[in-house]
Amino acid sequence: MLKAAPKAIHIYLESNPNPNSLKFVVNEMLVPEGMSFDFPDAARALDAPLALELFAYSFVERVFYASNFVTVTKTGDVEWLEVQEKLRKHIQDFLENGKLILDISASTDNQQEETETIKKIKNILDEYIRPAVEQDGGAITFHSYHDIEKKVTVMLQGSCSGCPSSTITLKAGIENLLKRMMPDEVSEVEALG
Repeated sequence: MLKAAPKAIHIYLESNPNPNSLKFVVNEMLVPEGMSFDFPDAARALDAPLALELFAYSFVERVFYASNFVTVTKTGDVEWLEVQEKLRKHIQDFLENGKLILDISASTDNQQEETETIKKIKNILDEYIRPAVEQDGGAITFHSYHDIEKKVTVMLQGSCSGCPSSTITLKAGIENLLKRMMPDEVSEVEALG
């Protein structure tokens, strides 16, 4: 179980390309490096007490954890200026009280056998793409590779889910980079979620 350290928590806000998502950046790591946790609804946040509490607000649609930030996606009927301070204060109080933010022992991972091609794809995603996507309050994870179709499937999470520019990011950014770096192995990239 992960627990926030009992110390003063400082949070600053960052916008991202998804106008309905806001990134709450904390002055400490919240989850282990390279891991992310996406909660598209309260039913999938049973092992994430902070996310469950945030879903109690009627305007919260999605909660996402990665490294040192929480990304919250709101409904379109409220403005960030109306709710951002309430959410920032809630997250800060939660962390300062040392409450459990996540039970990662419950997570399971269905992994495809790691061929050299899959290792290379994952390395490119981790080195070139993941940092940029995290900067925008989201995450990208490898899902699968189909060698006959030469198709890579990824999961876009956090602010990337439902973002108006995620299709452009996927095709113009991620797909072009993978096709350029691995022309014999990759012809298409698609996203789940």
